[in-house]
Amino acid sequence: MRRVVFNQKGGVGKSSIAANLAAISAKAGLKTLLIDLDPQSNSSAYLLGRGAEINRRNSAEFFKTTLSFKLLPARGVDYVRPTPYENLSVITASPELADIQSSLEMKHKIYKLRDLLDTLSDYEAIYIDTPPDYNFYTMSALIASDVCLIPYDCDEFSRQALYTLMQNVEEIKADHNAKLEVEGIVVNQFQARASLPLQNIHELKSEGLPVLDSIISSSVKMKESHNASVPLIEMLPNHKLTQEFIALFQELHPNITCENLVYRDKKQAEIVQD
Repeated sequence: MRRVVFNQKGGVGKSSIAANLAAISAKAGLKTLLIDLDPQSNSSAYLLGRGAEINRRNSAEFFKTTLSFKLLPARGVDYVRPTPYENLSVITASPELADIQSSLEMKHKIYKLRDLLDTLSDYEAIYIDTPPDYNFYTMSALIASDVCLIPYDCDEFSRQALYTLMQNVEEIKADHNAKLEVEGIVVNQFQARASLPLQNIHELKSEGLPVLDSIISSSVKMKESHNASVPLIEMLPNHKLTQEFIALFQELHPNITCENLVYRDKKQAEIVQD
């Protein structure tokens, strides 16, 4: 399964969702790959640390190779990098992605990522983190993916952008990737004590938009996890926020058993909440 986490609005938690779902997927026993296409490289840093040595064999380097003729096609395995976590690998990003974007657009390299992923069929789960834009890289990811997961943070600006986003996905489906489906809209950074987010969610559902049942709460633990460069499932497996991510993973993968990841001691669960 190839899943792109996409929203052209910034600050909605794409990297957090992509990296944490990928980490849970690996923990559940699936051979999992995270591909970072954002020049900011947030999901790369999340899994490897800000101080990790920059690897030349990254997503930018792959796209650079497509700009000139090669006798042999690129192999995805040449760009894959291990993480400290079992079953989880990453193709990291680089700021150079921004520098080469216009050249890639001019030479119509929009299908090259899909071709690369075709060489990585041994991975059971692939997550693609995208930049906060509708550009060459997000289009490439949508063309290469089976499903699209849309983070949503319940403010009015996000809601206005949501309809444009859905239209963009439909255009990619019609013109480039007939199998692409919107897997769902996942509410992120949810504040339970505020009335507006609940009203916002209800209105989206009443309009027929595919809002998922699983909700990710706003929590300082997310920032702590980022600062430590350790996914929640590894750093705080019993925390309420982590369990929300596990619930989201289970909603997306109802046929995969996650019994060993679900924390069932309700009394203790109260302690590990914020």
